[in-house]
Amino acid sequence: MKLRKKIIQLCTVLFSLLYISFTPIFASDYQEEASDIIMNSLQTQPKKSFLRRLYTQLFFVPVWMHEERLSPAAQDLFNHIKEDDTLNTLGKLYKSNLALESTAVSLYAEGGTLTQKIELEFKISQLYYAYTNYAYFGSINWGAFQARISNLMVNDVSTEWVLHRPKANPILMLENAALGGSLNKELEEAVPTQFGYEALQKELIRYREIEANGGWAKVELQGVLKKGNQALGVESLRERLRVTGDYISCEKSLEDNTYDKCLQKAVKIFQKRNGLKADGAVGSGTLKVLNKTVGDRITTILLNLDRIKWLPKRSSRLHIVINIPAFMLYFEENGKLIQKIRTVVGKPKNPTPIFSNIVKTIVLNPYWNLPKSIVQKEMIPKLLKNSNAMAKKGIEIRTGWGPNAKKIKASSIDWAKYRYSKHMPFRFAQVPGPKNALGKVKFLFPNKYAVYMHDTPSKSLFNRNKRAFSHGCIRLQKPRELLKTFAKFNKNINFQKSQKILKKKDQTYLHLKNRVPIDVVYLTAWVDYTGKLQFRNDIYKYDKMKLKSFRKW
Repeated sequence: MKLRKKIIQLCTVLFSLLYISFTPIFASDYQEEASDIIMNSLQTQPKKSFLRRLYTQLFFVPVWMHEERLSPAAQDLFNHIKEDDTLNTLGKLYKSNLALESTAVSLYAEGGTLTQKIELEFKISQLYYAYTNYAYFGSINWGAFQARISNLMVNDVSTEWVLHRPKANPILMLENAALGGSLNKELEEAVPTQFGYEALQKELIRYREIEANGGWAKVELQGVLKKGNQALGVESLRERLRVTGDYISCEKSLEDNTYDKCLQKAVKIFQKRNGLKADGAVGSGTLKVLNKTVGDRITTILLNLDRIKWLPKRSSRLHIVINIPAFMLYFEENGKLIQKIRTVVGKPKNPTPIFSNIVKTIVLNPYWNLPKSIVQKEMIPKLLKNSNAMAKKGIEIRTGWGPNAKKIKASSIDWAKYRYSKHMPFRFAQVPGPKNALGKVKFLFPNKYAVYMHDTPSKSLFNRNKRAFSHGCIRLQKPRELLKTFAKFNKNINFQKSQKILKKKDQTYLHLKNRVPIDVVYLTAWVDYTGKLQFRNDIYKYDKMKLKSFRKW
């Protein structure tokens, strides 16, 4: 860090020298006087304020307002903001940009004073700060959100959202531009490129255009609309789906008030994009989602763009993404989807945490070591009613976690003493077998939450659209298929041999030589691998929490 600081200071000095050497002789007095005003004006500013940090880094040299004209950096900034189609043109940020550019043009035309130029210099810096906050850090008040999920602990809900701060550095970007680079290039290169960010930005632009054109009309239907039915609301349904690109005209369709095959196909596409049961029937659930306003959808897209900004940057060839609201696992190779698997995630009372790690180990025929929370909340109450309850489930109770821990009889312990105890000296472990809650395969990515991916004997839950039923771990519909994929990239894992081990009950560890990063994310809007915009329900109410303090630009 010290070396980097020295390098930056050296660059700053060089910048000052370059500025002086390439500025006409008559401008040197302007620069000196401007620097004095900037330095004196910022003395009352807090040391950590953006303006003071920026100009201290740049040796108090003006970066936007040259003596006779706007600097190239200023022109880049004004043009970049005007050309950013993701911005609300009716918002404060966009309007401020236009106003400041107009003020600057007038100021130079009218021969404005040095004091006026420096006042405008500061305002443009504040505009730059606001825009970089919008573009690279987003509108979510993460502190307020973290406080809200911490408050859930009061209701015995424990979760966490681990953040990865964006690496964009607005001061360094501007410094690079001032040293002869292009601010526009700096701004463009700081845009996230992963998790479908750019594709989602394009969808935001498309939805803003839909909004500008009047959005879509509300669809009103009575009962459940099925193929062949006629109803007054059918035509409005067709137009609603046409606006978002779900409906494409068919030659044989009369496009009247009959719910025909062509329109039903569009409804199924819409239902799939929104995580609904794609049966083509338009009932209250589908109607509710159809009638979300374009403004609602824009807000959801903005919220998820900002979430992506705070996800880790990945450069590995292999990558696993688990999107909780989608109830899906996606396995990528070089950014392309090679496998997807249905998942069951934590229920709202036991939400799966949002975090990142690396899959390191696969366990065949795993024991299930029950967490203290499950032991106290669920198992001890059962033991108090029936001391044989654990034996029926194939759960052993031992005196501790060490290899020599002895197996004990449940009837020998007064379990009431441990119902609410902070210390749990006993280990509850379900032995491998058909009753085991982890099934036959477990995938470990060590973390403090004791969350992992695993098989399950409860296969029927994967047939549901909404699959939030676990205690926080991630259940997989096809764990053996995932094992096969890992074997493809790890020569030390023999899939056929693993299949033979799985027919037995011996717990076996397979250590991956080619480890795979995994990101557990929470996206309620994203663009999938086929280029289609997807929306999902806010199952943990995180959207709702964040929107309570979501900044508007």
